[in-house]
Amino acid sequence: MKKYSRLSCLLGIFLLALAAQAGGPRYRLMWKDNFRGRTFNEKYWSKIPRGGSDWNRHMSAEASLYDVRRGRLVLRGVANDGRCPNDTAPFLTGGLYTRGKVNVRYGKVEIRARLHGAQGAWPAFWLLPEEGEWPRAGEIDIMERLNHDSIAYQTVHTYYTYVLGHDRNPPHGATGPIRPDRFNVYAVEILPDSLVFSINGRRTFAYPRLPAAEAGQYPFGTPFYLLIDMQLGGQWVGRVDPRQLPAELEVDWVKMYEWVP
Repeated sequence: MKKYSRLSCLLGIFLLALAAQAGGPRYRLMWKDNFRGRTFNEKYWSKIPRGGSDWNRHMSAEASLYDVRRGRLVLRGVANDGRCPNDTAPFLTGGLYTRGKVNVRYGKVEIRARLHGAQGAWPAFWLLPEEGEWPRAGEIDIMERLNHDSIAYQTVHTYYTYVLGHDRNPPHGATGPIRPDRFNVYAVEILPDSLVFSINGRRTFAYPRLPAAEAGQYPFGTPFYLLIDMQLGGQWVGRVDPRQLPAELEVDWVKMYEWVP
């Protein structure tokens, strides 16, 4: 009897798992990039221009910051040791985005990548809206890593969290463990009722649409494009140690899925 009881219990757990899986969101692959060419595909990607914020103040179109090596996209952060003599920036970083080329409304975004640590390194994968001003139109940070950390940050920014200060009701971010210096898979699911984040298939947290929240709490469901960048320095990550450069970000593949209602 005990043997059959155990088998019945295991069968019940298996059926419950299948039911939970069947009841979850469904997705259809809409785009992927495995980086099989000699360089990144300009049909999908553009170099991120320099700006005045911490994250883009060192962005550069310098060719040595961009590479496709053995089927992997490589973005570098380096000290400007004379390779760009007309550029006064102390560091140079490479970044790509799909703005105006590939975007997602409701669906899922996954990136498999390896992050090479360095003091002052701040690689990131994130999503911004094709239209609208920040922060009212929203921002989804799929992955940010600082220095040599063994964790990654995943965060949501909106008018509700940033301007109104409601960053704990509900919590707008979390961290999850990563395997430092190895490949990890970072993901976010964008659904009508929530954003669901995960690392290596393990859910880290979800940011829900509140039923009666103030304006700007959940501005998601419009087209968002993907940014992948190897950032250096800034108030959050701290000072850069040039002796630990270059820092590299390796991307094995990127996938975008559309949500199937």
